[in-house]
Amino acid sequence: QVRLVESGGGLVQPGGSLRLSCVASGSISSINAMGWYRQAPGKERELVATITAGGGTNYADSVKGRFTISRDNAKLTVYLQMNSLKPEDTAVYYCNAGGIRTYYPRTYYAEAWGQGTQVAVSS
Repeated sequence: QVRLVESGGGLVQPGGSLRLSCVASGSISSINAMGWYRQAPGKERELVATITAGGGTNYADSVKGRFTISRDNAKLTVYLQMNSLKPEDTAVYYCNAGGIRTYYPRTYYAEAWGQGTQVAVSS
């Protein structure tokens, strides 16, 4: 069973920074893409940033220049460094992993989601 666990959320003032982490577990041999999505109250879930196994990145226009996604393939971990946070960044942030292969049993998962971590930006 593949599992994603996020951490690092919290309350921060506008202009502040937070670093989110997401660790994958479950006899995983490889993960293709990993990423972060967010969902604000009353809104649909939206893409924040993604990163491929080779390090290629993609960002939502709203976070370009402020957020940085990175990953450690050996640790099966993806990070999201969030700087210059704004109140409109307030949301539950979800980790996503796509194209997951496991050793035992030998299984392919199209994708998996974490439970989410709350980020609140307020003075």
